[in-house]
Amino acid sequence: MKQIFINLPVSDVEASMQFYRKIGFTVNPLFTFDDQKCMVWSDQIYVMLQTAEMFRSGNKKNLADPKENTIATFTLPVESIEKLNEMIENGLAAGGTAPTPTIDEGFMQLRNIEDLDGHNWGIIYLDIDKFKKMTGK
Repeated sequence: MKQIFINLPVSDVEASMQFYRKIGFTVNPLFTFDDQKCMVWSDQIYVMLQTAEMFRSGNKKNLADPKENTIATFTLPVESIEKLNEMIENGLAAGGTAPTPTIDEGFMQLRNIEDLDGHNWGIIYLDIDKFKKMTGK
């Protein structure tokens, strides 16, 4: 099975874990420790919330502050506009911020949210039938 583990340095692993739980991730206790919380989006996608010290242990480069620098962005597809809005509203209630307005292209809606440390997540709903019709594919 192919999987991806996204390692993110965070300032407070407990608070970050609660943020990610609010937007729909679950905790995988097998890979969860005091200095790392393993958050699961699906069988293939894991987010490892790590203290800066743990993150630095496998990396010799300087850490960029994600509140000041774009390091990477991540996009999670969801099954409905309602789910998209629910995730964003829950994330905002948990301390996240919405850095950009909603993008609505008719066949696709996208909302962005930054976690407590500034890591950017796009939550996207794509109506694939509308997209195929629009593109002729």
